[in-house]
Amino acid sequence: MNVTELVVFIIYFVFMVGIGIYFFAKSKGDNEKDYFLGGRQMGPWVSALSAGASDMSAWVLMGLPASVYALGMGQIWIAVGLAIGYALSWIFEAPRLRKFSIAAKDSITIPQYLTNRFLSKSKFLQIICAIIFLVAYTIYAASSIKACGTLFSTVIGINETTAMYLAAFIIIAYTFLGGFNAVCWTDFFQGLLMLAALLIAPIFALALVNGGEAVAASAPTPEGYWDAFTSWSDIISGLGWGLGYFGMPHIIIRFMSIRSNKDLRKSSVIGISWTFIILIFSVASGLIGRMFLGEISDSSVVFITMVRTIFPAVVSGILLSAILAAAMSTCDSQLLASASAFASDVYKPVFRKNASDNEMLWAGRIVVVVISVIALLIAADPGSGTIMGLVENAWGVFGAAFGPVIMLSLFWRRFTFGGAVAGIVVGAVVDVAWLAFLSGTGVYEIIPGFFAGLIAAVIAASVGKAPSKEVEALYHAAVAIKDCPRSARRARMNLSHP
Repeated sequence: MNVTELVVFIIYFVFMVGIGIYFFAKSKGDNEKDYFLGGRQMGPWVSALSAGASDMSAWVLMGLPASVYALGMGQIWIAVGLAIGYALSWIFEAPRLRKFSIAAKDSITIPQYLTNRFLSKSKFLQIICAIIFLVAYTIYAASSIKACGTLFSTVIGINETTAMYLAAFIIIAYTFLGGFNAVCWTDFFQGLLMLAALLIAPIFALALVNGGEAVAASAPTPEGYWDAFTSWSDIISGLGWGLGYFGMPHIIIRFMSIRSNKDLRKSSVIGISWTFIILIFSVASGLIGRMFLGEISDSSVVFITMVRTIFPAVVSGILLSAILAAAMSTCDSQLLASASAFASDVYKPVFRKNASDNEMLWAGRIVVVVISVIALLIAADPGSGTIMGLVENAWGVFGAAFGPVIMLSLFWRRFTFGGAVAGIVVGAVVDVAWLAFLSGTGVYEIIPGFFAGLIAAVIAASVGKAPSKEVEALYHAAVAIKDCPRSARRARMNLSHP
């Protein structure tokens, strides 16, 4: 056990929990919107880095560098696809979603937004969405908890299962206590730490390679390692990852929380720049790791091994805390998204229609605990699969089910409630079916799932009854919003007098 690295990890944990306690102390009298959406008061830096950090889980420090290290340049298409998708979501989706969620009865969750967007009294769509959220996010959260266990087991020799329990406790603590504010602020600091680690480690390793001090500076690489065009399926599937951004609830909910349109524009520049740098240096970590380390038995620890080889314990402890940051920043966002979906979209409309704000808040907190426990049990199961595999599958379901529907709701005036239901159901079913029966094709399941959901949504909306005048009025009111809160209030008042 490396005591110094352990001490650094403990200090990091205390800092994260401290943020949760701080916002819990400030939250007296807060309501559900404050807990789940921060009262729509997030500034540009916090919003941008929180969105990025909630997206870039431990796979960006372990999964992607491992794939690039083992398989070569063909894996860079994942980074290219993600970079393109993330930029497009900030540029086209974020401004509209923020305005539309305000106009749609000030919606605080994605299922709630989709229902309110069509002024529907049916809770069917909310419940279906919430169920998908709860199942997929539980599995997603399990991957983050598992990553924490792997880190502790590899670095300081703590039993992997014990490490998972510790990580789950810390994540539960600050998410349970502080809600959206705590999640965003912890994600902000975690995003900075991830950026620092990915900048420092490969740059120092490359300097040692060029200086002839690398462990394996002259180690040969596998044939075709440096060729990015060896496989058409790698290219198509890698680019397909970008489709996930249009429907990833724990990411796009950040768009809804931003304080103003002006701040949103700043956030987009910060967020896109941060993500591009993260992806570039994540790929670089795998490539440089190959040159620096040569062959290692477990590719998933290439970043860990590189850091511990180069830096003293104090520095390596700080840099390796970035893996904890990546895992925890994603897990906390997923827990909060699941909690908000259950409390707002299942608990209140189905079980307690007259539930108070305080009751809703505590219902969400209880769900955070329940989902965390289930995710922990999944992560601790040796047969639950790899970290990257769990992330890939959850990413595919969310992107296929929600991506087409969210975009159509924002840009197509003729889109309907029936089209949204059809798109979500077909997208999710095709994604899962492709994974189960056609994964051998090498094509990532999000691609057929996304386009199947898109086609189903368009057909259902086109053949069904046209939206009412009130729904069309909501669409035009949302487009007309220039900033909040005054413009938002005017938009809602206009909806009362169409």
